[in-house]
Amino acid sequence: MTLVFIAACFLISLMAGCSKETEQRSETNNEELILAVGSEPDTGFDPTAGWGRYGSPLFQSTLLKRDHELRIVNDLATGYEISGDGKVWTVKLRNDAKFSDGKPLTAQDVQYTFETAAKSGSVIDLTNMQSVKAIDEYTVQFTLKEAQSTFIYLLVTTGIVPKHAHGPNYASNPVGSGPYRLVQWDKGQQLIVEANPEYYGTKPFFKKLTFLFLNEDAAFAAAKAGKVDISYIPAAFSKQTVEGMRLEAVRTVDNRGIVFPVVPSGGKTKDGHPIGNDVTADIAIRKAINMAIDRNALVKGVLEGYGTPAYTVNDGLPWSNPKTVFPDADLEGAKSLLANAGWKDSDGDGIVEKGGLKAEFPLIYPASDVTRQSLAIAAADHIKAIGINIKVEGKSWDDIKTMMHSSAVLFGWGSHDPLEMYNLFSTKYRGIEYYNAGYYSNPVVDQYMEQALKATSEEAAMEFWKKAQWDGTTGVSALGDAPWAWLVNIDHLYLVKDGLDIGKQKIHPHGHGWPVTDNIEEWKWLK
Repeated sequence: MTLVFIAACFLISLMAGCSKETEQRSETNNEELILAVGSEPDTGFDPTAGWGRYGSPLFQSTLLKRDHELRIVNDLATGYEISGDGKVWTVKLRNDAKFSDGKPLTAQDVQYTFETAAKSGSVIDLTNMQSVKAIDEYTVQFTLKEAQSTFIYLLVTTGIVPKHAHGPNYASNPVGSGPYRLVQWDKGQQLIVEANPEYYGTKPFFKKLTFLFLNEDAAFAAAKAGKVDISYIPAAFSKQTVEGMRLEAVRTVDNRGIVFPVVPSGGKTKDGHPIGNDVTADIAIRKAINMAIDRNALVKGVLEGYGTPAYTVNDGLPWSNPKTVFPDADLEGAKSLLANAGWKDSDGDGIVEKGGLKAEFPLIYPASDVTRQSLAIAAADHIKAIGINIKVEGKSWDDIKTMMHSSAVLFGWGSHDPLEMYNLFSTKYRGIEYYNAGYYSNPVVDQYMEQALKATSEEAAMEFWKKAQWDGTTGVSALGDAPWAWLVNIDHLYLVKDGLDIGKQKIHPHGHGWPVTDNIEEWKWLK
């Protein structure tokens, strides 16, 4: 489909699906914005089901939040205390917060939110929460089964919902205490929100926001047509200028990497899907791939320079271990490592083998993702030079679910929560959802991560998270077991209308949830 045709389709759907006010936006109305900054949430806007995990929940507010430097500060909370054993968290609430329907937000709503989230079976892991109780109108107490340093991140990411207005249709019609309230949701097309008059925080400059749900090509076409004020674009479009708009690049931990099956073939999941790969089960193969990949070349060639080399799932965050960074693009070192491990090209076909097993395997990626496709092809080309043949294949997500335990997969992660590292590398999460897909297990790493979890403070946990990545002997990084070959951290690129100030953006997590709007109260037109 050509870009011109996509743009035409976009404009037709815009006229059909939007109001005349949205379609023919007045140049003098500077209190409204039109945004194309991400995909439509599949499950709606219910924080108890996971909405807001990768960015501001927008309609709801949270007990705590992160500032520009990723420091944790108060939001609904005015302060909190943790008992000496780390099991009891007592949170004091502000007394002036109201939901968008005018009713006060109290400790009963916090209790209801966390109890409901615990029962939801969603991505919110509250299995360690023994109880949550409203002590009085503005004090809530959480009791944990064991000390858990990462519990604080659940207070940062879980938006509070109203006990009186949380029903079966809440995800489509949210009521919250955040800066905006939902006005209209035309599924598959657009979302219209207005400033919440009851919001206790800084009143947003923009009274109305319209989110358009467009694919990357259509979002770029909309920007070129002057129909949006801000548009998320892929790196492939970054060199094209759009009159009246500037390009803003935001640093992220939105990473892309290759996860390897680390166990030999022969196993099956409970659904009968294969587990393991005899080639990638060899640590020499995984380490050689990590050594051979030229990450800077991937950033320059695939991302047009808008990104950074990736070495862990959490580069640049407080719990990242700087010792995991290593010199890559080392073809000779990778070849020597393979040779010492018994991998040699005996038949001269350019592919090394060991005991009759050729060093080749599939690398699958979501067929709809052009960036992942380009990264997969480029990485495979780098690796071919050391005698490993990777067969790059685009697949549907349904296919990936059945193949991801026996094939290498180009995945993307990235969160402001170290619990993501636990989910990806803990023995407990082998084969669970999209988490530890390669069935990685290391008891030393497990012990470090358990110590991090059970630490009584975020600060005390940091050293254990870092050791889990690399302790000088083992770890989840390429210097240790190399269960992944992390490739790049992708800059989030936005075309922004000239004169529109989107404030100081913090390091973005993975792109779900519109992280660019996390500081929406700061956005304004410059004089």
